[in-house]
Amino acid sequence: MARAIIAGAGALPGLLLAAGPAHMVRLHGVASDPQDAPDIAARFERFGTLFADLRAAGVTHLAFAGALSRPEFDPALMDAETMALMPRIAAAIGRGDDGLLREIAAIFEEQGFAVQGACDLRPDLVAEPGPISGEISAMQEADAARARAVLEALGPLDIGQGAVAARGQVIGVETLQGTDAMLRFVAATAPGSGGVFVKRPKPGQDIRMDTPVIGPATVMKAAEAGLSGIEIAAGSVLILDREATIDAAEAAGVSLWAV
Repeated sequence: MARAIIAGAGALPGLLLAAGPAHMVRLHGVASDPQDAPDIAARFERFGTLFADLRAAGVTHLAFAGALSRPEFDPALMDAETMALMPRIAAAIGRGDDGLLREIAAIFEEQGFAVQGACDLRPDLVAEPGPISGEISAMQEADAARARAVLEALGPLDIGQGAVAARGQVIGVETLQGTDAMLRFVAATAPGSGGVFVKRPKPGQDIRMDTPVIGPATVMKAAEAGLSGIEIAAGSVLILDREATIDAAEAAGVSLWAV
């Protein structure tokens, strides 16, 4: 079985590569870690070429990893396969990020490739239920429950994977701008709140294509935003560097747990 990683930005592509040999695929215009050298170059406009290159390399399984920005799309470069797929892709864009990613996964599966998730390839990075660092107060549990309820209510709208609550009030919701932007907003508008950041997949989300992650930087940004705790979903959120994440949480006095 030959595997490929369609890689975006961040540490996750390299972590998946550590799970075993794989071809690294880089899409033109997508930010990436220069340490992860690609051996298959690709373009969004040329899916047909990518399918052919994957087959030529003997790839049967693939995984999507890292942040994939939306680069400029040049219609003049489209191959016949991409042109035929455009009505499906355009329709999926209107269904939100999860709808688009599900459609892309379906397209690759129709071409004979098995799509794997990061949680499947690196189960050691997935948190088990329970405390990870620090103690959890009743107030933190109540704020986490409030943030979870908001994410569950927003799930059908495909909004985001994170929310912050403090003393029962929702003070931040992750949107297209991402976790860092939400935490900066919380830092600017509710400093010292002592609230809790909850990170979990959207209800019904296909996490093979967009796996929620946290790491040391997440903890530091939460601390800078004046938060006291982080709750993640057990079994479906990756901790990219567990030891460094726990060290950061202990140093900042931020409780971390999974449910």
